[in-house]
Amino acid sequence: MSQPSLEFVTCPDAQGGHRMAYWQWGQPDSGHVVLCVHGLTRQGRDFDVLARALCAHAASAGHSLRVVCPDVVGRGQSDWLKDPQGYQIPFYAADMLALLQQLQASTLDWVGTSMGGLIGMVVAGLPEAPAFAKVRRLVLNDVGPALEWQALQRIGQYLGKTGAFATEQQAADAMWVTSSTFGPHTPAQWLALCRPMLKPLPDGSGRLTLHYDPALARPFAAATPESTAQGEALLWQAYDHISAQTLLIRGADSDLLSPQTAQAMTQRGPKARLIEFAGVGHAPTFVANDQVQAVVEFLLD
Repeated sequence: MSQPSLEFVTCPDAQGGHRMAYWQWGQPDSGHVVLCVHGLTRQGRDFDVLARALCAHAASAGHSLRVVCPDVVGRGQSDWLKDPQGYQIPFYAADMLALLQQLQASTLDWVGTSMGGLIGMVVAGLPEAPAFAKVRRLVLNDVGPALEWQALQRIGQYLGKTGAFATEQQAADAMWVTSSTFGPHTPAQWLALCRPMLKPLPDGSGRLTLHYDPALARPFAAATPESTAQGEALLWQAYDHISAQTLLIRGADSDLLSPQTAQAMTQRGPKARLIEFAGVGHAPTFVANDQVQAVVEFLLD
């Protein structure tokens, strides 16, 4: 399958519910699901290269596999929330449980980049998760329970500024300014990552804007060092309850996942196996072959 199918799940909320989109690759009836959850301002098509590699590897081994890549609410093809306070990790985790209930996997693996990893920690750390939400293997991409306050402030400087662009290339160039920490990409690779990040402005001008709800910035901006510390304590508690075999991937130049936090994650909770990629900050994109192979081997070999 060279292209995914676009599917939807209805998720409850206090305003009457919302639809979350997800991109589905591989065998649609497979009981083995790899759920790939993106970062804060990203969307599910970030995982196209990884999804194709996972499906190809499974097919060559005669193994049935389904790769599911949601657009977290407020992004991509998913609805925008009426109440922006719903743009927070506990609500995202509830949406993922609604999705997992619909998918009914018999074997569940999780790949989470940045925010997607935080959501994964919450779900995988549930003490009494339902059978359809029990995570077998967990990949945390450049994220841990302890978040660096300066990195959060850096992200807050561009979050919510969705812009207006005359061309895809102009938008890609603008995104590179805030995303060069993703590491080396060819122009073609970067443009492929950027295309799903764009949608037409509704004014009929033909200009493009970023795909997500600018109101994502509201709860993010309300965070304080104190509330962040409280959140970290809860995330460490979730991490320590994780029983899934865990792979921790770190960009060697990351400002969000410190070396100290990464080392602590190898020594407590699921005692993650740590892999670092040189020349990359926050966060690896799973486009480079070595990054893709690390995940494929961990999940499928």
